[in-house]
Amino acid sequence: MRANKKSFQEERHIRFKELTMRETIGFIGAGNMGGAMIEGIAKTKLFNTIWVCDHHQENLDRLHEKYGVKTSLDEKTVALNSDVLVLSVKPKHYPKLIETIKECVKGDVIIVDIAAGVTISDVKKYFGKDVKVIKAMPNTPALVLQAMSAISFDDLVSEEDKTCITSIFNSFGKCEVVDETMMDAITSVSGSSPAYVFMFIEAMADEAVAQGLPRKQAYTFAAQAVLGSAQMVLETGMHPGALKDMVCSLGGTTIDAVCELERTGFRASVESAMRVCNEKSKKMTEGK
Repeated sequence: MRANKKSFQEERHIRFKELTMRETIGFIGAGNMGGAMIEGIAKTKLFNTIWVCDHHQENLDRLHEKYGVKTSLDEKTVALNSDVLVLSVKPKHYPKLIETIKECVKGDVIIVDIAAGVTISDVKKYFGKDVKVIKAMPNTPALVLQAMSAISFDDLVSEEDKTCITSIFNSFGKCEVVDETMMDAITSVSGSSPAYVFMFIEAMADEAVAQGLPRKQAYTFAAQAVLGSAQMVLETGMHPGALKDMVCSLGGTTIDAVCELERTGFRASVESAMRVCNEKSKKMTEGK
């Protein structure tokens, strides 16, 4: 192997720099979602500098020690230094946070809003001026570079800005551009759904343990089965129902299990949970 051969990450970093002049990304908030995004972006080395603000010093210390990010307890410091600024705080904190930082942000900054129920127009209203705003709905698998994110752009965003943002979200998983009106549906099918999947894995593993399988192996078998099944949907392009039928041999074990899931309301429970999630997301948006 040639000594000067560039790694995939190095080549991606160089390509990113060819597409955008933005050097620094900042995060205000390093909780579950923000922390997952920070770790995903840090692993890909897409930006020269990552700034992070959080009110919990232990979060900042951990991220600095692990990835060398710059940290501050002051939101204004991060706002002043960021070309792209991700607001990863709870929706109820957006008005006060933006009031604090609105005079500190760079003139051409891209604001990334990841809060459920906070729209692009809300962010512009809180800033009280024209700013470039991206609405995004990522999920926590960003931590292992397997996020699924939805993004929407406002009218001020240039083609270069769009390339920059899609590159960021693709760096820790996959992203799709959607109309902002679809964000409530995205919340139910992607943003919140890792929790449903974790429950499914846990339930399968618990029953496997009840049947005598050691717990560590039970989690491995259940999780890998979910991972492999999902990959089949993505890579084959086949309908999930057709893939399910391929497993259900005539008079076999799987068809009996599938019939039991249908009898006990598995499909209906998933659909009902997603409707509840969607309705709550809409209420958060409408109730401001």
